[in-house]
Amino acid sequence: MLGPSDDLQLDDLIVAAIRRLMRAVDLHSRRLAEECGLTGPQLATLREVDRRRSVSASTLARSVHLSGATMTGILNRLEKRGLVARTRGEQDRRTILVSATDLGQAVLARAPSLLQDEFRERLERLEAWEQLMMLANLQRIASMMDAEALDAAPHLIVEPPDATNERLPSEPPVSPGDDAFRHN
Repeated sequence: MLGPSDDLQLDDLIVAAIRRLMRAVDLHSRRLAEECGLTGPQLATLREVDRRRSVSASTLARSVHLSGATMTGILNRLEKRGLVARTRGEQDRRTILVSATDLGQAVLARAPSLLQDEFRERLERLEAWEQLMMLANLQRIASMMDAEALDAAPHLIVEPPDATNERLPSEPPVSPGDDAFRHN
């Protein structure tokens, strides 16, 4: 059974695990930006646009779990770079549809895997009950952190990584009063 001092140690371990997850996402986002010039949400959006061929921004936002405002910003940046094009729908001219350009498809052909792709491969190896337990725990953590209303776009980092942050530490230091949710 855990005592009061064990509770503090357990808290520290939980915070350290959350920080490691955040750090892994941050490092991968920086690598994406360095390798293909896109953030994780931009790459996920471009892949979904290409997969669907022609899609409205609202449908796209729902399918990649982002708010409409965030999606609009992402599409504006992708369109400015010539990676997507917006056109009016043929049946309903009020509808704006998004499609990948030839340049967008070329970027996708050489883009690295999203962190989610690598994670999904490992997740699929788990038993169904383990996957459900993981989902329940992550949803509860998000709820405890008041994160239910946040976009699923935590990795919007675009600046290049510095040399000291190139590898993920196996156990980040945690000390009392440390802001566990601050990005380095």
